[in-house]
Amino acid sequence: MLVRTHHALLAASLCSAPVLARAQSLPTNQRLYDTVTSMPELRETRLATFAAEPVVTGRVIFLGNSITQGGDWAKLTGDSTAVNRGIGADITYGIRTRLADVIRRQPSKLFILVGINDISKDIPDAVIAAQYRAIVDSVRAKSPRTRIYVQSIMPLNPAVKNFPQHYDKQERVVAVNRLLRAMARETGVTYVDLWPAVVDSHGRLDASITPDGLHLNDEGYERWVRYLKRKGYL
Repeated sequence: MLVRTHHALLAASLCSAPVLARAQSLPTNQRLYDTVTSMPELRETRLATFAAEPVVTGRVIFLGNSITQGGDWAKLTGDSTAVNRGIGADITYGIRTRLADVIRRQPSKLFILVGINDISKDIPDAVIAAQYRAIVDSVRAKSPRTRIYVQSIMPLNPAVKNFPQHYDKQERVVAVNRLLRAMARETGVTYVDLWPAVVDSHGRLDASITPDGLHLNDEGYERWVRYLKRKGYL
């Protein structure tokens, strides 16, 4: 209870400061939350696979956690060169430690979707936004021709069977998305609100496109890509 109260007070105090200020220095040196992946073996295997791939520049890269990993982006986009850089259970901290693999490939476009696992670990909203800003800043500095797309964290649906209850924090999803939208506006990158593509009439992830209220099935991925194409991002 004390930790949750601390998190709530921390996030509330930071909401009054501009997003840019939050991004320049993390709000506290006292870390009261876990930043280690819950799937270290998967991470190690995926990183080894990435390292073994030839470095080809100018491709479209999808970067994120299990939701990104689950997409067959080459098939979905019709671009056989599209690169999948999703790792299950990854968080913003994990993304930052593996950005070198992305940057050396100098992608033409980079689609980022991360944050839901941070929320499940009770990492404060402002810290998630600061980490996300650091990711954007690093890519912009070292791969300046890359067009960056910050995708919103998707809605959840706890009414779906097998929903993992530690993710039942949609109010946090909404709050973090608000910060990400502001960050994207301030940095000049593109914010992509994915909710219109996947939400139902009750504001939840459409039950027809998810096996567990969190991840997507084939139809969910197809909706996602159709939306990106309709908006002119792909």
